[in-house]
Amino acid sequence: MKRSINITIILILFIAEINLDGQEKLQHHTGKGFRNPNPGFEERTFRDFVKWRWSEKERVDNSLEGANGLFEILNNDGAMLKSIDSLFTVTWIGHSTMLIQLEGMNILTDPIWSERASPFQFAGPKRYTPPGMKIEDLPEIDVILISHNHYDHCDKTTLKRLGNKPLYIVPLGLGKLLGRWGIENYLELDWWQEYEYKCKRFICLPAQHFSGRGFSDGNKSLWCGYAIKGERQSFCFIGDSGYFPGFKEIGEKYGPFDAAALPIGAFMPKWFMGPVHMNPDEALQALQDLKARIFIPHHYGCFKLASDPLNLPLQLLKESIISRRMSEKDFYILKIGESRKIEG
Repeated sequence: MKRSINITIILILFIAEINLDGQEKLQHHTGKGFRNPNPGFEERTFRDFVKWRWSEKERVDNSLEGANGLFEILNNDGAMLKSIDSLFTVTWIGHSTMLIQLEGMNILTDPIWSERASPFQFAGPKRYTPPGMKIEDLPEIDVILISHNHYDHCDKTTLKRLGNKPLYIVPLGLGKLLGRWGIENYLELDWWQEYEYKCKRFICLPAQHFSGRGFSDGNKSLWCGYAIKGERQSFCFIGDSGYFPGFKEIGEKYGPFDAAALPIGAFMPKWFMGPVHMNPDEALQALQDLKARIFIPHHYGCFKLASDPLNLPLQLLKESIISRRMSEKDFYILKIGESRKIEG
């Protein structure tokens, strides 16, 4: 009897390591949470953070009080977005918050309207540019995608205002946090898991990043990107990620995409930020790996999260587009609050 029980336990543990297609081990799972399985990934420590944060050479410059003057803001009133139900559009509200309209569905990514990306509104990274749309001017939201639990991507105040009506699609382990905020209409997905909702397929994609909102919850919940596949249209959203081989795998499995939104900011200094944040040129390489036609940059121009100036990512992106001899018509560099139709 004891031998039979032991064999059963071994089988259960083995099955738990098999992913959804029954072929690969879930190498990003650990006994205590999640990890980046890419052999080339170099994890940074708290000592590295202190070295970066307090080094005279690499100290974060928080003096850009007038940074909103660097970026044009369009104060979108949402009227046009509420009047259409069939166009394929993207609206950049700011940072990583985007409204995607795809085949009649309104999808919001990593929503944050708060003044600070922080557990407190008196300290922590503050907005240098306001949201390009008031939260009350949004059209009715069907789905909210959250890529990970960092404060600049998962904002308690904003999510409580958005309420329970939308379906929240989140990575594994993040639902518990939403539940504490009174949000119960959520679905957790693991990497490569798919969910069909109102004739759209939502695929949770691997990313190279990390999670945590305090000192005791590091990597306890997963981080991810998303593919959205409609009957005719497709979109890829990557929240935060360093450049890694997974982009090619995503492109092979789910590409091509009509458009991809990729982060380009918070990449300096490279020795510290490089493993978890792409620079603009790496984002262009990721675009090609994903087999995406249109590029929409985000994760810049709002919160000061690293050593790069707020306007540097966009400047370097434009330089890389020229040096790579890529077609400028395929780059939708949106103003904050701007809505753009994604052409077929």
